[in-house]
Amino acid sequence: MSVDHTEELRAVVRAYLADRPGAPWQAFARDLGVAGLAVPERYGGAGCGPAETGVVAEELGRALSPHPYLQTAVLAVEAVKAGGDEAAMSRLLPALAEGAVTATVVLPGDGELRLESGRLTGRVPYALEGEVVLVYAGGRLVEAAPSGRVPYRTVDESRPLAELVFEGVPVRRAGDGRGWERVRDLGVAALAAEQVGGAQRCLEMATEHARRRRQFGRPIGSFQAIKHKLADVLLLVESARSAALAAHRSAAHAAVAGSYCTEAYLTASGENIQVHGGIGVTWEHPAHRYLKRAGSDAQLFGPPQAHRARLAATVLEGAG
Repeated sequence: MSVDHTEELRAVVRAYLADRPGAPWQAFARDLGVAGLAVPERYGGAGCGPAETGVVAEELGRALSPHPYLQTAVLAVEAVKAGGDEAAMSRLLPALAEGAVTATVVLPGDGELRLESGRLTGRVPYALEGEVVLVYAGGRLVEAAPSGRVPYRTVDESRPLAELVFEGVPVRRAGDGRGWERVRDLGVAALAAEQVGGAQRCLEMATEHARRRRQFGRPIGSFQAIKHKLADVLLLVESARSAALAAHRSAAHAAVAGSYCTEAYLTASGENIQVHGGIGVTWEHPAHRYLKRAGSDAQLFGPPQAHRARLAATVLEGAG
């Protein structure tokens, strides 16, 4: 897909989210076909790549959309593809591409799980919501229906989380488990794009307010302190965008994006509230919602320090 087509996709997704902010996932996926962007054409998808999925993720982050795009259209689709099991791909990918079901992926280390004799036992304390649950356990990717789901009331209501409990439930093979690190990195790349979208919107809100709000007979944007603050955020946002665009290239690029984009979003959302002043912390203004999303995103695939530790290990391994 060319750059022009990518920008056309961006415009279509942005317009749809603005016109139908309350549209359910099934309608969003059906009307725009975005759920199947990364699904191969033979399974009903568009056969696109990270550039296209990143555009959609960025627009969803900009709008603080609660759609389960990250876990369904990125993590689940990539996990099934990486698993390489033809039967599982034929069973799962068409439904995912159509938006008929949502899905979530439990990566190694997300919970204490044991796979024995075709049955899964254990607990995942925090998982993104999804109807179909794909779990990496025992060196394999399996599909398992949890014995129990306990939803959390989270600070960031736009990103629902739940505890998953498995009490010796039977599993269905969905592939091998060798590609999970690549799946995680593509998830980090999509999340980085979401973070860029949110940070960009924070910058836009702060800039608009700085132009309209007047003190001492002048727009506050004319004051040096505000100018410098907005200039710093602009630099962060553009640098984060560059990191997010490259995140899918390798594990090292994903680690850079995971660290930099997370901190850029945290800073942009915080500075947005500072520029707005008192109104920025009121329930009626959306600024606090972006700060909450930035905070929850900072834990989703691990905090920035964890990404930097992975990057350091990669760099040192390459140097050796």
